[in-house]
Amino acid sequence: MADSPETPLSSIGWRGDIPAAPADHPEFRIARVIAQHRAGYELHDGVSAFNAQPAPRFLKPTIDPTERPAVGDFVQVSTHKPPSIEKVLPRRSTLARAAAGERHQRQLIATNIDTVMVVSGLDGDFNPARIDRYLMLVEGSGAKAVVVLTKADTTDDMEVSLEEMRSRVPAEIEVIAINARSADSVAGLLKFFGPGSSTVLVGSSGVGKSTLTNTLLGESRQATNSVRETDSRGRHTTTYRALIQLPTGGCLIDTPGMREIKLTGEETLDGSQFGDIEELAQNCRFGDCSHLSEPGCVVRAALDDGRLDNARWHNYLKLRGELAAAADSLELQLRRKSETRIQTKALGRRLDEKYGRH
Repeated sequence: MADSPETPLSSIGWRGDIPAAPADHPEFRIARVIAQHRAGYELHDGVSAFNAQPAPRFLKPTIDPTERPAVGDFVQVSTHKPPSIEKVLPRRSTLARAAAGERHQRQLIATNIDTVMVVSGLDGDFNPARIDRYLMLVEGSGAKAVVVLTKADTTDDMEVSLEEMRSRVPAEIEVIAINARSADSVAGLLKFFGPGSSTVLVGSSGVGKSTLTNTLLGESRQATNSVRETDSRGRHTTTYRALIQLPTGGCLIDTPGMREIKLTGEETLDGSQFGDIEELAQNCRFGDCSHLSEPGCVVRAALDDGRLDNARWHNYLKLRGELAAAADSLELQLRRKSETRIQTKALGRRLDEKYGRH
């Protein structure tokens, strides 16, 4: 953590050295976005929460959605009434996914976070392939990933599931099993919630994110609900992202359950999550090897002798194809935006030449 003067903002994760009321801009103060609603934003200045509206420029349909304020952002807010968000301060980390639909547009989940807890239940929700997908999103975010397996009290196969996850994630990623209702059980997570820290919980509905939040708070503040017996899926009891201050001094962002976890097209496969498979494939004797039936293929050899898990390999292939499609879609969107800007500038020049600059 960077050294910085203690201010009220420090209690909500502020690490900067800009005073809360910049001397050269006394009409502004700094606050953190703790929730976003249809009617506007809820902010916190380290002392109290208040509502604010975004400046008109944030509402323009042509603006990149990632440039708008998001939960976790530190922002400059006008001191007049009603207050308005005038500027989003630089982010130290950004967790995003692709928005639902055909367009691979980035949708921010949380910003300025230190840890992303990927939460999965040790019941019918347990899906290592889905956890792989979450970890790909986390890898380029600037935050640290932790896999949290909840409902440890409901299964006799906890050690098997733990071993499966630990065998398929990088060694530096901790995998922790808990009973989210038990304060003693979640004590092993407290090291991630120290003063000044910021952590976001992500996962499907019904995995226990809100239950874990309530246990960390020591009170039932977040709504919880039961899950279906058929597939262990829950209803969306958390309907919006909310940043909550914990008694430990850290901040926690609870999020609604995610039905779809789409890659943005900016992820890579050569990082820690699948770097071993990428390296194995690159060392294959055939540059254009399909890794299906070619003799002497090192990937096939690793699959045959058990060094490479077959399910993990197939998930890698699936994500590789999806990532390529997302990257192509993203490149096409950027090209179209660039062409539109060029055409708009050219039209502007022609109008200036014909009618003169106003």
